Amino acid sequence: MIVAGVDIGGTFTDLMLYDTDGQDVHVHKVRSTPSEPDRAMIDGLLELCAAAGVAPGQVGAVYHGTTVATNAVLTFRGATAGMITNRGFRDVVHIGRHQRPEHYSIMLDIPWQARPFVERRHRKVVGGRLVPPRGEELEPLDEAGVRQAAQELREAGVDAVAVCFLFSYLNPEHERRAAAIVAEEMPDAFVTASAEVFPQFREFERFTTAAMNAFIGPVTGRYLERLAASLHDAGIPGELHVMMSNGGVASAAQAARRPVTLMLSGPAAGVLGGLWAGQLDGRQRLITFDVGGTSADIGIVTERGVLEAQARDTQVAGYPLLVPMVDIHTIGAGGGSIAYRDHGGAFRVGPRSAGASPGPACYGSGGTEPTVTDANVVLGRIDPDRFLGGEMPLHRDRAVAAVQGLADQLGLGLLETADGVITIANANMAGAIRSRTIQKGHDPREFSLVAFGGAGPLHAADVADILGTREVLVPPFPGITAATGLLTSDLKYDQMRTVFMVQGAIDDARLDRELAETAAELTRRLLDDGVTAEDITISGALDCRYIGQGYELRVPLPGNRFSEAALEEFHQLHRQEYGHAFTDPIEVVNLRVTATGIRPKVERLPVHPGSMQEALIGEADGVFRVDGALVTLPTRHYDRAALPVGEPIAGPAIVFQRDTTVVIPPGWHGAAQSSGNLVLSR
Repeated sequence: MIVAGVDIGGTFTDLMLYDTDGQDVHVHKVRSTPSEPDRAMIDGLLELCAAAGVAPGQVGAVYHGTTVATNAVLTFRGATAGMITNRGFRDVVHIGRHQRPEHYSIMLDIPWQARPFVERRHRKVVGGRLVPPRGEELEPLDEAGVRQAAQELREAGVDAVAVCFLFSYLNPEHERRAAAIVAEEMPDAFVTASAEVFPQFREFERFTTAAMNAFIGPVTGRYLERLAASLHDAGIPGELHVMMSNGGVASAAQAARRPVTLMLSGPAAGVLGGLWAGQLDGRQRLITFDVGGTSADIGIVTERGVLEAQARDTQVAGYPLLVPMVDIHTIGAGGGSIAYRDHGGAFRVGPRSAGASPGPACYGSGGTEPTVTDANVVLGRIDPDRFLGGEMPLHRDRAVAAVQGLADQLGLGLLETADGVITIANANMAGAIRSRTIQKGHDPREFSLVAFGGAGPLHAADVADILGTREVLVPPFPGITAATGLLTSDLKYDQMRTVFMVQGAIDDARLDRELAETAAELTRRLLDDGVTAEDITISGALDCRYIGQGYELRVPLPGNRFSEAALEEFHQLHRQEYGHAFTDPIEVVNLRVTATGIRPKVERLPVHPGSMQEALIGEADGVFRVDGALVTLPTRHYDRAALPVGEPIAGPAIVFQRDTTVVIPPGWHGAAQSSGNLVLSR
């Protein structure tokens, strides 16, 4: 079967076509179209099919990483949303918790107060109450009140409604009935219930997650519907699947119902692509370093697999979320990041980006401000004639003019300024990696840095020097690793239940029963998606904490059944995360189940090595900092496609390929591997 992976980024759209039978692979990269994201995807797919000699009708499935949901939150362009909740709890989503994002700021804008997903006038309250510990009904649901609230929201022009009741994680019946009434009164509205999104305790976070789901639901749903229709019109019949924040893909229909699960769609695919590249060479401890045009995304992989975000870290744009997410840290540092002199006279780079339009000055599309890409052109690290395989020639004179303008402001020379741009960008990236490694008990010197994205391999060796990391892995197609990651993933659904049990009084039978029921629910979803029972795997876990703690750690359950060994494992995880463990009783808070539908995926790609004579394509001056001094050195240029396996390349050198440029600075050397990776070592 022929499958396609497409990741739409802020600057470029990356595409891969893979034949799961013949293992033929074809890649493509086109400029993104931010105003119509699907246009770049459809045009790029058709161009890729034509180049590969594949008819569009032969594409059996399309796997997609999207930023539509994330952008709707970041730009705050979503639906006019309403909420129906319990009487007396109208302002839960406004009050939040006592923790302040910035403890000592007197000019603090708290996101959910400054820009709530649901305005107060659109938050309606009704009678009805459930109580713990089992979700018993204390007061019947006021169905007439729900109907009246829905009518008022409809008349106010609301087009999405979140139904959020207390203790619905214990008993969702009130929410389900209220949502059904709202759907009757507002048949064209997007209706979501908090327990259907993720039935977890902590009302503020659950309500906020449901409100975000309602806010972005119509936007995301329309996009997915339009994209599916565009694929059909283009003669591409393959079913559309979308990458979720948990590192699995879901059917477009499932994704449209829970768009809040798509917040890290593209970055999660990048981490999976980095994991795949590391596995090709048997590496288990990886730092994935995905640098695109707008941002740098950092992920961590250990022997346990891809790290997931803990509850205290799970948020987007400052809004807390209760959905499983890969632990990814994003900063505004990419090829399009703009360098400038701030009001205090300091030299800064990012987070503001030139993006896809107008782009860096060297693109010749109207950009005039100096960017990281422009600095790399000035320093001779990007060949203007070989950018994007020569299909998109760059304008060196415009890059020089943009960087010179900043140099004049700073009172520095052209090369010193360009080197300063790169140095600051690298320091920002290294700082982001430290926040996910050293600050969490991981030594970056024990990891391999997997560099990808259009700009990652340009900066990876310098960033590794800062961190003390001795090895950099560059995947076979680094500029489209996120698209590769889409084709290495499986269908994956998560669900959880809050249980609250204390060590010494744990009901083993109840835990095992609820694990089995949750597994059956997720299995039905995968069967509905066409996955065979033989291709479904189930994994269970518990969220545990010591009595009195406010947050939990996730403990895997071998065999998907509870045992006392899980509690012992919690002590070990706590010691790893925080440096110590206690003897206090352990509380089991939530049980979690992940159902995975195994599907054919990209394995090892074919390698066609050449000779060093074929690979060496020229030499030019490159500017590097050596022993603190900025020097111009003769720098050899190589074509990656022709590199022989195992023969070292001494830096300084630059390796070119269509989707990225790899810089091997002085003191480093590189060698192509039989796996298809290019490995750089100090």
